[in-house]
Amino acid sequence: MILSGGEGTHLRPITHTSAKQLVPVANKPILFYGLEYLKEAGIEDIGIIVGDTEDEIREAVGDGSNWGVKVTYIRQEAPLGLAHAVLTAADYLGDTPFVMYLGDNLIKEGIAAFVDEFRRKDVDALILLAQVTEPQRFGVARLEGSRVVELVEKPKEPPSDLALVGAYMFKPVILEASRAIKPSWRDELEITDAIQYLIDHGHRVEAHIINGWWKDTGYLEDLLEANRMILEGIEPLCEGSIDNESKVDGRVVVEEGAEIVRSILRGPAIIGRGSRIADSYIGPFTSIYYGVTVEGSELEYSIVMENSSIINIPGRVEDSLIGKNVEISRSPARPKTFRFVLGDNSRIGLI
Repeated sequence: MILSGGEGTHLRPITHTSAKQLVPVANKPILFYGLEYLKEAGIEDIGIIVGDTEDEIREAVGDGSNWGVKVTYIRQEAPLGLAHAVLTAADYLGDTPFVMYLGDNLIKEGIAAFVDEFRRKDVDALILLAQVTEPQRFGVARLEGSRVVELVEKPKEPPSDLALVGAYMFKPVILEASRAIKPSWRDELEITDAIQYLIDHGHRVEAHIINGWWKDTGYLEDLLEANRMILEGIEPLCEGSIDNESKVDGRVVVEEGAEIVRSILRGPAIIGRGSRIADSYIGPFTSIYYGVTVEGSELEYSIVMENSSIINIPGRVEDSLIGKNVEISRSPARPKTFRFVLGDNSRIGLI
């Protein structure tokens, strides 16, 4: 089960019109990584919990055949908590064990080893944990050996530095636990409370600690960092065209139909299919999605979504997430002024 609802409030205004799970990281929607992780773990029957962005998720994922899986869409009436999502999917889940994966998470090593451990062990729940520097931002676990004895949601005084990563393995008893708990102060049915119910009622809950990197991409800085981490692993590839006046340094991917003219590309970076880069500089850790035009401008450490254009910007654009169908340009007309049409919760920095 993949959770792909939620409002993505920390990525507004992008998520006013797009599902946060479809924001591209290294030119691949975040949700697609989760589908790949599940397929690699041998899971081929996948239910996707959807909300207001259901149509967009359906259009992007389809029936799952592109990944060799079968996808069923399950509508959650409102983002009322992860345990509520479990109850929403009760009929779909039936009496089988299942994995629950948060669709806006990225896990370098995937979840195959995690799923295999659950298959080997006689446990009622197995939770994925990672060491973090700010545990107060997450659900946190206290362990005795590999056994989980306490879970606390975003504690002011964390009992450990082990945070819940967005993947869980459950036996059907989690349905009983989710029905037994009460809404939290956020008026949500928390999965941490449901797991704590299992612990308090004598069910065995263990932890699997990952060693590689993990990112919850709900915040801009984490999204850009995830993009950086994935781009670190790319191999150079050119399926488009690069003219003789352009210079490419380091690991750069130029996808099919992309055109590079009189520009400097410094990797790791990726230029999406059908995009055009002219008289520009694209610096490290930048992902340009498909159909983008960049002319007379400089970008670095940024993500640009599909069909956007950045034309003749006098300074360097960096640390930025630029949505789809965005136009950023500089007019030669005088007097020189700034002119904006901005949606709610937009952010602009000018120097």
